[in-house]
Amino acid sequence: MTTAVTNTGHAKRWLILALVLTAECMDLLDGTVVNVAAPNIHNTLGTSATGLQWIISGYPLALAVGLLVGGRLGDIAGRRKMFLTGITGFTLASAVCGVAPDSSVLIIARLLQGFAGALLIPQGFGLIRTSFPAEELPKVFGFFGPVMGTAAMIGPILGGGLVSAHILGDAWRPVFLVNVPIGLIGGIAAARLLPKTQDCHAKTLDLQGALIATLASAAVIYPLIQGRQLGWPVWTYISIAAGALLFVGFAAWITRRKDPLIEPAIFSHRGYSAGTLILMLYFGAMVGSQLALTLFLQIGQRFSAIHAGLTILPFPLGTAVTAPLAAGLMQRYGGRVLLQIGSLVTIAGYVALALIARASHGQISTWGFAGPLLTEGLGMGFFVVCAFNTILAAVRDTELGSASGTLNAIQQFGAALGVAVLGTVFFSAQGFHPALSQAVWWAAGALVIGLAVSPLLPRDARPEEDLLV
Repeated sequence: MTTAVTNTGHAKRWLILALVLTAECMDLLDGTVVNVAAPNIHNTLGTSATGLQWIISGYPLALAVGLLVGGRLGDIAGRRKMFLTGITGFTLASAVCGVAPDSSVLIIARLLQGFAGALLIPQGFGLIRTSFPAEELPKVFGFFGPVMGTAAMIGPILGGGLVSAHILGDAWRPVFLVNVPIGLIGGIAAARLLPKTQDCHAKTLDLQGALIATLASAAVIYPLIQGRQLGWPVWTYISIAAGALLFVGFAAWITRRKDPLIEPAIFSHRGYSAGTLILMLYFGAMVGSQLALTLFLQIGQRFSAIHAGLTILPFPLGTAVTAPLAAGLMQRYGGRVLLQIGSLVTIAGYVALALIARASHGQISTWGFAGPLLTEGLGMGFFVVCAFNTILAAVRDTELGSASGTLNAIQQFGAALGVAVLGTVFFSAQGFHPALSQAVWWAAGALVIGLAVSPLLPRDARPEEDLLV
């Protein structure tokens, strides 16, 4: 029996929205709270610096690769089924993370978490579109910004609080186990609430293309993380080169497929191609520099986890200040200009943080970091609100679905790449203050490259209503 969804909307559509937002928050929190727990994982499991990079980057890497197929699987098998599969897998993987006896098990479980998240997250927007009438969609999607912003603000504090509470012996375990009751409740709610639809829009899944993309990503990320520990043997450079060739092969593959994993035409638009680079660089810099800062605070400065979380708080607060202003400014000045302003402000924050870290050879107080971190957050608020809409303005309406999904995957790949590169920079430096300074300078450099190619972006962002239908 199929639940009919009329033009008046599903009877329990607001509960469905709450469920989708819960899943989105689980994903966001899992990508942020682990940074705060990383030093405690290092101390209790004896995890190496390389292991920490894998624990943190494994999730976004698996998520990035999985996102390429997660949305398509929802179209083939049904979004309800994939949502249930994803939230069940995410909950089980979180439980394994929480009881992991060693670093190897934890790394594998983090990868499984990422793949499960890739099945879960892409189904949300589709479920909302089938559950709500078209006239309510702008209001519905208006909830996402405040909810996700709040989750980003409480992430470091929640992680720090859970670690500092020492609830289950090893202080880091509750960071993962907190997902278990949330996931169980979410799974039960999903089974009862989500409509059973048969609106399949795709019939085939490009597994070969997914395999090529996976191998290409691993061939680049693996040597970047392992190379420092092994002394950068020749095979690491060969692997990176092979990864680049595999990405070229992936591009050639999708051009020959009748029903490709990614619509190849999206990369024929120079604004979109430039935008993917900008997005990857920005989120790589942001995630990688946050990891370096967290390690500096807890290992270098010996801050407690909750102290480190509160020290980082000005960053999401800054984002919360500028994000609500960005939509109006984007309409007035254009998406490209606002993205450039956001990048410049973020660079200013990075430069200030790098100079403070380099100049100080003693203890740095929480207040000493507040200004630079607030500045970074102010810049990010401008950037994130307009980035997707501005980049997607470069593609045709018929390419929106593939272009949007690919951007999400590239964002996650950028996060994994940032952890790999900036984590290696941090651990290669002599002394914690120079390590933080060097990592943040690299982050600033990445954004400078993004600024250099930003003139290729469309001037104006795509209207929100175009993205909701």
